[in-house]
Amino acid sequence: MRISLQPAYLLHRKPFRDSSQLLEVLTAEHGRISLVAKGVRRKARGGNTSALVQPFSPLLVSFSGRGEMKTLTHAELAGAPWMLRGERLFSGLYLNELMIRLLQRYDPHPMVFARYGETLAALASSAAAEPILRRFEMHLLEELGYRLSLEVEADTGEALDPNAWYRLDPDAGLVACAGTIPEIQRYQGSDLLAIAKDDIQGSSATTAKRLLRQALAVHLGDAPLRSRSLFRQYANAGDRQTPTQDESSL
Repeated sequence: MRISLQPAYLLHRKPFRDSSQLLEVLTAEHGRISLVAKGVRRKARGGNTSALVQPFSPLLVSFSGRGEMKTLTHAELAGAPWMLRGERLFSGLYLNELMIRLLQRYDPHPMVFARYGETLAALASSAAAEPILRRFEMHLLEELGYRLSLEVEADTGEALDPNAWYRLDPDAGLVACAGTIPEIQRYQGSDLLAIAKDDIQGSSATTAKRLLRQALAVHLGDAPLRSRSLFRQYANAGDRQTPTQDESSL
């Protein structure tokens, strides 16, 4: 198997043996793949592949091999890197972690690939990070076959009541519930309808984050997301007040 100049993004890398690296890469046509980049940690005149292959940079990669682990044979930039700083950097790391945890290797998702690039571009802009991340999470769930229906009640098929409360049944969807159950387990109908209309701000932004965390947790399992932990360390190291669950966009 030989693939040439495949559009890609680096999701993660780690040292391998004396001078190589193991790469997790998201590609346009082959999905998430694992590559070994041989000898990239050796010093080389004029730079090396390790310096070129960085997170959040549009790439063209060539690789070959018969097993699950392919060998990187060439890499080049396909465009300018997206410059993510501060909390935006951790938002990008969060996206990468979702890709690694939720996408099966060699399962193509060209729409996820395209949306990932669009999301990096949006994070690099001055647009609010919160709705950017929530839109990506909803798109990712839908691509994986777990679309959230935010306008109708799962049991009856009736339109949501803006004044009613609902809870998320992971196997069915949104179902009506009493307003007396714990707040963290229920969602206001008006917020859910706002999210369905892509109006993610204020209380609907808080609802969207809680709802999508619950929906994603079913597929992520029990292991915590390292990107969230790293962001908390970053906030503490800078003598910033650590954001609460509702204040952080992650």
